[in-house]
Order: sequence, then structure tokens, then C-alpha cells
Amino acid sequence: MALMAGPSAFRVLVAGGGVAGLEALLALRDLAGARVELALLSPETDFVYRPMAVAEPFARGHAARHPLADIARDLGVELVRGALTEVDADSRVAVTATGERLSYDALLVAVGARSEPALRRPLTWTPETDPQLFGGLLRDLEEGYTKRVAFIVPPGVAWALPAYELALMTAWQAWSMGQDDVEVMVYTPEEAPLGLFGPRATAALRHDLEEAGVHVETGVYVAEEPEPPNRLVLHPGERALEAQRVVALPRATGPALPGLACDARGFVLTDLHGGVADADAVWAAGDAIAFPVKQGGLAAQQADAAAEAITAAAGVEIEPGPFRPVLRGVMLTGRGSDWMRHDLAGGAGEEAAARHALWWPPTKVAGRYLSPYLAALDGTETVDEAQRPHGEPVELDLERDLPSVADALRHASLRGDADRERFAARRTQARGRAPAHRFE
Repeated sequence: MALMAGPSAFRVLVAGGGVAGLEALLALRDLAGARVELALLSPETDFVYRPMAVAEPFARGHAARHPLADIARDLGVELVRGALTEVDADSRVAVTATGERLSYDALLVAVGARSEPALRRPLTWTPETDPQLFGGLLRDLEEGYTKRVAFIVPPGVAWALPAYELALMTAWQAWSMGQDDVEVMVYTPEEAPLGLFGPRATAALRHDLEEAGVHVETGVYVAEEPEPPNRLVLHPGERALEAQRVVALPRATGPALPGLACDARGFVLTDLHGGVADADAVWAAGDAIAFPVKQGGLAAQQADAAAEAITAAAGVEIEPGPFRPVLRGVMLTGRGSDWMRHDLAGGAGEEAAARHALWWPPTKVAGRYLSPYLAALDGTETVDEAQRPHGEPVELDLERDLPSVADALRHASLRGDADRERFAARRTQARGRAPAHRFE
């Protein structure tokens, strides 16, 4: 490879060029500086800002693309084209799909998750879905062929926000076409729409849904029955779901990488610092890890925690902070944006929902390093002072209100306790490490 390590460089390989991977690279460059030699392994040629993909069919935004080669050059990072398929943690080697073996001193796995349809019959929406597929639904609405559209949040979906965005924008789009008799529905197992964000955000969303004429049924799940073929049934009650067009969110599945401890669905098991269970010098962050909520802002927070731990392992005097999830989101309503914040780990204050930004820069993914970096790339770093954020985190009883998150954090903490001695050994080893060599 082109990059050579200096006499004291600590080789860090980041696998994955998405939100978590880029946030980690930016954090490592800031925290560790010249102490680390950075390389990015990615099968993709571009970083795609996927959260805005939901707006593309409605011409209300687009998924911006930035060449990874340009980002790598800007950060002084070596770019290696390829996909991570296996980790040999004992030898500290990452194996790619082509069989290339890349040695490292620290590996951060940020490869994301895969999407799989939760239901066979409906159209499954993903950020990668061709906008033309959804465009066909909008054309049917405009021509009057479709009068009932249903959006489904299947059980086990880690991030329900796009269902509400799609429903709201579909309703307003139909109205703008002069089709004022279209029924738009959302079916979700949630107790309240976007209940993760707290009652104020839920109330604000309900207002937007009512204004747009979107009907939401909570506490239900949709199942497919074989007779008649692929009949959609609402439970409880075993009622038929009556809609001409149905759009469902996908379920996420983990990468199930050989060599790394994973749960039953293939998600990587980590501690609160991102350290992978039973694997020295390996960390993971983002949608690939076993955390129940999958969202870009949380992925960035996980990447920051892992970057601090890797910086410490590289011999920099820093006390790594654990991952403490603060859920932030921007919902595209079709007539503006709602900004929401909820502190999943507990804290003082209240949750917030407003028509102005609650964090800075006001981007759909709130990353400490990535948000300002993307804002600078896109030339949007200067925003009117009136839009400066305010708002406080909300106090949330995890055991009572978010048991899945509470369980995930508790198990991660227990894994961290078991690995604490090994983590200390890594730091000691890093300080006395022999000169590193190039990635190979």
C-alpha cells in the first residue's frame, strides 16, 4: 500500500464508509493526530447521505453523494477498496471478499446492517430503493387509480421514522395533485407514534398527522396469510388490511462476520466503549452492532466512543467515555421539518420538539465531527442565527420506558466489566509497541 507508517504510528483500519466509519475517522484524526495511521476499507466509491433518500420521490431533497477518495485525501487516510468478510482477531488481520489480508493494530468494524423484507407482498422501502418504484405509486395517485395507501412498521424494525415521513409526504403530495379523497394509513406496533422521542414529540407528530389526514393505528402488527395468497391481516383482531398499495419498512440483519462474537441475528456484541467481546484490538460501531435502535446519530455517538477507546489504545493519555445514547431526529413532514431530541440514557430536563434546529449544525444526522464536516463540504455551515439550537435532554427511566435499550446497555456494561483487564493490557502493550509497518 502507498501509506507507510512512521516509527511510532499505530495502524487503525476502519471498515465501512458510512456515518459511523467517517465519524470515527474524523474523531481519530482529531484525538490522536499523527499518532495513528488511518486506512478506510470500503466496497463503495461514495459516501451517500442516506437519511435524505426518503424525500427523493417527492422532489423535496436528495441523497447527497461525496466521493470517498476525496474524503480520504482530505483526511490523510489510505483508501482500500474492498468488503470486510472475516476477522482473524488473534493475528490482527482483516480479510476482504477477494481474500486480501490487511494487518492492523486496531480495527473498527462499521460495515452497517443489511435490509431484508419483513413481508413478501408489500413494496419494501429502503434508502437504496429506486425512487422510480415509489414514483409509480405517486403516478397512480395522480391519475386517480389509487385511493388507499398503507404504510407498515413491522415488529422488530429498529427505526420507524421513515414510515411517518413517507405517509405525511404522500398525503400532502396527493392533496397537491387535487386528489383530496385519498386515505393514507400507518400501522405500527408502537404504543404511540415515535414514542421513543417522548410525549411532546409524539403530540407534535400527531398534530402533523391529523393536519395531513393520515390515520395511525398503534399497537398492531401485520402478518401475511397464505389463503388467499399473501393476504395481509392486522393483529390483534385478525382484521384484513384493506389497501390498494402497501409499503413496508424492512428489518435489519447483522453482518454475521466470522471471527467476531455476534447475536442470533448477526449483530456484533460490544461493550459500552465499542470493544468487541472476546476480540482484542477490535471495536465496532453503527448499525452492525447489537443495539436495538438503528439511527445515524446514534451510530456517530457509538463511533465517538470507539474512537476514544482506540486513541487510548494508541498510547494517547485520554480517559475514554462510554457510549451514552441521545436520540436526535429530524422528521420531514411534507410541509417543513420537526426537530426532536430524547436522551435515552436518562438525564435532567425535558424532551423537545420544535420547528427549528435543536442541535448544530442542523443536519438530519447529528454527529459531533461528521455534521460540521459535511456542512463545510456542502457549503451550508453558515445558517441564520435565529436557527441556532436550543432544547434540553429528557429524563427517561430506561427500565420502565425502553426495556430493550436498557437490556442492551446492561449487557454491554457486563461485557465491558469482563474485558476491562484485557483493555488495560492493550493500553500497556500499545505504549511499548515496536514500530508499525504498512497495511498489507
